[in-house]
Amino acid sequence: DFNDLWFAVRGGGGGTWGVVTSVLLQLHDYLPFSPYAFNLSPSEECSAIAPQFAEFKAHYYISAPSLLNVTKEHSFACGSSDEQTFIWCYGEEDVKQAWTRFLDLNNSTDPAKAASCVGSIPGTSGYAELLILSDSNDRITGKVPDSPAPSPLGNPFAYVLVPQSWLDESEENVKTVLENAVSLSGGTPTPYYAFGGAAASGSDQANSLSQAHRNAAFMASFNDDNDYFWGNLFPQMFDVSDKTKFPPVFGSNHAGFLTTGPLKEDWTKPCPREWTFEERREKCISFQEAIYGTERLARLEAIKKAVD
Repeated sequence: DFNDLWFAVRGGGGGTWGVVTSVLLQLHDYLPFSPYAFNLSPSEECSAIAPQFAEFKAHYYISAPSLLNVTKEHSFACGSSDEQTFIWCYGEEDVKQAWTRFLDLNNSTDPAKAASCVGSIPGTSGYAELLILSDSNDRITGKVPDSPAPSPLGNPFAYVLVPQSWLDESEENVKTVLENAVSLSGGTPTPYYAFGGAAASGSDQANSLSQAHRNAAFMASFNDDNDYFWGNLFPQMFDVSDKTKFPPVFGSNHAGFLTTGPLKEDWTKPCPREWTFEERREKCISFQEAIYGTERLARLEAIKKAVD
């Protein structure tokens, strides 16, 4: 079937399987590595404004870089994981200048002191070198340990692929995410800004990104057993008009050990953690269904069955 073959050539929509027809290596101009850090030498003054820095990152990456005199091109050249501290950029970016502009727009009571909470990290030529410099130790010299370290039980959070279209509807939606997301490290929650909001346009589409990834601005961690997420945020973010098609919601990495979708019979209710695995399999949307969406997962399973 040509449609299934084309679907496979594009990667199956989620890193599942594909058909290699050719390989193209696209080279890019070399850009210098420019890392920045917030509150790197912790102080009470900087810790107190951590929520403002989280809001700044959302403006810088997603909602309003132009207000900070930052172009989309420069915004797309930066990213960060879901930790509060770092912003990684490639190119001659000036995150510190944008941070100062943010403080001015928000009438900071002591802008000079707040501005000093963000600084560049000199002397590193790339991300790998920076991690070796900061995390290497005598036992594994020149190597970087796993972070976070492996554990018998993973995190209990679900990484939700927050749609760019929903964030574009209102500035309040960005604030809603920042107020309700949870942090793996226990600090100020901050989304995982790995896409720059440009996955849909920054790709030739011939890769294994799922549609949810293509439509996402970033990933954010939410407690998937939380009534508020499934009952309030989920129906706002995603199209739930067709009750026969559960949409793709989760990123497939950082899967929590008990992560599932909501109840099959009521998508506004979380799957109870105290249920047995048998009960959860029977009565809840599975983790795979919540990654790919029920329609796409059914197609992937049908293709696999035909191939097998």
